[in-house]
Amino acid sequence: MNKSANRAPRGDGGVPSVLSPDDFQAETGVSDKVMARLRTYADVLIKWQAKINLVGPDTVAGLWHRHMLDSAQIAPLIPSGKKVVDFGSGAGFPGLVLACLDPTLDVHLVESDQRKCAFLREVNRTAGCGATIHNERIEALEPLNADIVTSRALAPLDKLLSYAQMHSLSTGIYLFLKGKRWSEELTEAQKGWKMQVRHHPSRTDPAGMILELRECIQRHEHLE
Repeated sequence: MNKSANRAPRGDGGVPSVLSPDDFQAETGVSDKVMARLRTYADVLIKWQAKINLVGPDTVAGLWHRHMLDSAQIAPLIPSGKKVVDFGSGAGFPGLVLACLDPTLDVHLVESDQRKCAFLREVNRTAGCGATIHNERIEALEPLNADIVTSRALAPLDKLLSYAQMHSLSTGIYLFLKGKRWSEELTEAQKGWKMQVRHHPSRTDPAGMILELRECIQRHEHLE
């Protein structure tokens, strides 16, 4: 995203639920070069969706809002040049979108499904995203030492924290896109973890929240 788009995520309901590519560009302020990558991404996804279930069938019509913008909204929270590890990348949201938006990022996508990895590689190649794709289970990978860990719709927060600890630096920041149960998940996770939390209301889901977590340490009593 360009500097004019570096604003915090918002949830004021002002973003239409169905966006065209032009609407997306107007909303985010990204360059034509970035849009060319994202349009290629969208074209490949629609083609492959007919073969494998990459996203919910009822969300394809709202691709630019439900998936592209939902992913892009965390880009302003990630400094350029960082190593980003995206867990359970699936169809590439949010990790592959982040790679399209900022080529300075060292983006690693972790996905255990072989067919989805084949799709991710095809988008990565045709759109020139520059990401690294790991067809592995999260717990089977050697530590990736990420600056930033992201995930969307993968697992409960306490489980994500365990995964993130395996693959992040001690200074790592976690950005997790959560739905309407985000508060319950956070309350449950805080029973076993100490953390600094910042909340960013989702721009695409009135009930959703982006959780920005730092200094996550497992409580000693939780380890016993």
